Amino acid sequence: MKKIILLYCIFPIYNLTYSQIEPTIIEGEAQGTTYHITYYDELNRNLQPEISMILVDFDKSVSTYVPNSIISRINTNDGDIKIDKYFKVCFKKAKEIWKATNGAFDPTVYPITNAWGFGPGKKQTIEKKKIDSILNFVGFDLIKIRGNRVVKKDPRVQLDFNAFAQGYSVDVISDFLTKKGIKSFIVEIGGEVYAKGKQPNGDFWTVGIEKPIDNKESQNPLEATVKLENLAIATSGNYRRFVIENGVKYVHHIDPKTGYPTKNNLLSASIFSKQCITSDATATGILVMGFENAKKYFAAHPEIEAFLIYSDEKGDYKTYETPGLKSILAQNK
Repeated sequence: MKKIILLYCIFPIYNLTYSQIEPTIIEGEAQGTTYHITYYDELNRNLQPEISMILVDFDKSVSTYVPNSIISRINTNDGDIKIDKYFKVCFKKAKEIWKATNGAFDPTVYPITNAWGFGPGKKQTIEKKKIDSILNFVGFDLIKIRGNRVVKKDPRVQLDFNAFAQGYSVDVISDFLTKKGIKSFIVEIGGEVYAKGKQPNGDFWTVGIEKPIDNKESQNPLEATVKLENLAIATSGNYRRFVIENGVKYVHHIDPKTGYPTKNNLLSASIFSKQCITSDATATGILVMGFENAKKYFAAHPEIEAFLIYSDEKGDYKTYETPGLKSILAQNK
């Protein structure tokens, strides 16, 4: 589960003709979550109707919670379905991050995610024999795109883009606002964020990162705040979505190699990049691979920055940040 808290303040300013520019603030629901968008538009347009239509079309493509979506029909082996641009971008990015993380991020883990009760399907009784059986058709090498269609090596292969589709929807709406000529905005969907430019008074857009305290309902205290300008952030953590099985807590990030929820000391990963889809998918992969492997990953991928929260041998919270964050990150004491 991801949680980002918007902390920016809104101030009206005057342009060279002394006409006041007021912020436009729109909110709504999409993808089973909420969105909050603020932008400054000299034409004072209300773009919410168009944004709402984009998000509806987006869900019709890549949401497993929409029974007739493209991804749902692919999962049920509908031979007549053709993919669209949203699906294709998600698939290609997923393949890229799957390779980069050596399989720690893998959208074909969907049947196991469902079995554990973290998807739209009914939770099953977990047995090693059942997990091992499902693992036979988990693997992103078992599926590919050919033209405008998806081809599977095994018809039981299923896809789940929910781990990073919200990040991509942030990019889609950000691109829409940019094409409308808007140069200052922040888009947040389900906790994933992209901010363009600065606020008109010169301030950065600022967001907060929660402390990873077990909590399925309300907002947690902040661990840190970060200033954004032409930058995306996505946070993935294990502290909101979990199940209790025979008295044992299992988090919702599944290791595609074992079929079981991850067991490592990494509690929260906030990833910064130029595209929210990259941040979102990478954050999921980092949660699976764990703290030590994550540090090696960042060394090999200087194009991204990260803020991690993990527990040490004593169970105390510790934090780690890549060097590029030092000028924009402020930790709460």
